[in-house]
Amino acid sequence: MLIELTRFRVLPGKRALVDEWLAFLNSNMEAVRETLEPEEMYVETIFAETIDGVDYLYWYSVQGEQGASRSVRDSPHWLDQKHVYYWRECIDPTYQPQQLTPRVHMMPERVQASMKPLKQENT
Repeated sequence: MLIELTRFRVLPGKRALVDEWLAFLNSNMEAVRETLEPEEMYVETIFAETIDGVDYLYWYSVQGEQGASRSVRDSPHWLDQKHVYYWRECIDPTYQPQQLTPRVHMMPERVQASMKPLKQENT
């Protein structure tokens, strides 16, 4: 299981577009859920913060070991393609993403035991 929290800086002047992006994801949650299983993404949460007038987005995720090998950029799903569009328009490519280090992981055993890929039929 991979647990990550990463901070990305938003390009100046893109706050309104970020709000549009997050509203897009929230209003298309059924399609979002369709994209999660192929990525072995069990939990994905986006947080926003402003520090000294600079906007940041944080991605928190819990996913299966094989999920990290699948890139949203390679997905043919229409929602992922729109998600990548917003990413390119909003996230500052000159800012090195800040990967926060997990120090303690707390989860009931029954919840962790349920986090495994769905069995693929005919594979």
